[in-house]
Amino acid sequence: MGQTISFQPGLRAGAASATGPTAGPLPATPSVADVLGVVVSHVWLNDEYRYLVLEAPEPAPLARAGQFFNLECPHTAEDKPFLRRPMSLYRADPAHGRVEFLYKVTGLGTRALASIKVGRTMRMLGPLGVGFSIPEGARSIAVLGRGVGLATLAPLAEMAAENGVGVTAILSARSSATVMSVERFAAIGAKIQIVLDSDGTSDPGNVELILREAAASGRADAFYTCGSNRLMLLMQRLGRELSIPGEVALEQQMACGLGMCFCCVRNFSVDGVVEARRVCTEGPVFRLDEALPW
Repeated sequence: MGQTISFQPGLRAGAASATGPTAGPLPATPSVADVLGVVVSHVWLNDEYRYLVLEAPEPAPLARAGQFFNLECPHTAEDKPFLRRPMSLYRADPAHGRVEFLYKVTGLGTRALASIKVGRTMRMLGPLGVGFSIPEGARSIAVLGRGVGLATLAPLAEMAAENGVGVTAILSARSSATVMSVERFAAIGAKIQIVLDSDGTSDPGNVELILREAAASGRADAFYTCGSNRLMLLMQRLGRELSIPGEVALEQQMACGLGMCFCCVRNFSVDGVVEARRVCTEGPVFRLDEALPW
């Protein structure tokens, strides 16, 4: 078992705003602990993405949609990562004491992580950060993600379905081979629209038409996005025009994950004033209308 750290992630600014997706009370946030996880499955899904399943003690399996963990990556002959890597939750399974991650192998840390074998152990700090919330009274939400951002949005879609909220899911990728999590969205009965670079359907103009149709037909009481600055800006603009609240899960390089090192600070626009916030503790989920692109 890991030693529990005396730390509770704080609510992001504006969490109680009646105009944003956090109008209702947030569920209790799990405590944070540095625990030892055991790898029970670790497979390639395609040439870029790996699917990792760990058995871990509480509070790890109590993580909520949108939260993340700082995973300790092993040292290999080629790569010796010094810092842990932040990894968004793909699924939490309290009944079986498991936590799942879907990640893209892109650099030194994830290359090293990709080498870990079934049966090995690894330290994991979490669950960290502020997760997603759904407005009180929402009947349906629209989620828009790209690449590994779809892994972050899949638990949100399941949380919505568990609360009787419908989901329209727009899944963006370079090609059909790299569309992630389709089965997760299909399993909860989401209305799925796949848009691809390879056939031009991922063009922002086409995505905007899909979002407008969802809003006009009452299938978008709130917007959610992850994985693309371009898509975030599109959803942000439409949200303002149509008065639809939303949230965005931001990806950011991190070190401690606890807010002490200020490595993950980004700027946000709050009532016309630019504020600096830590993505690890005040996010990684933020109000869509306050997020600024890089």
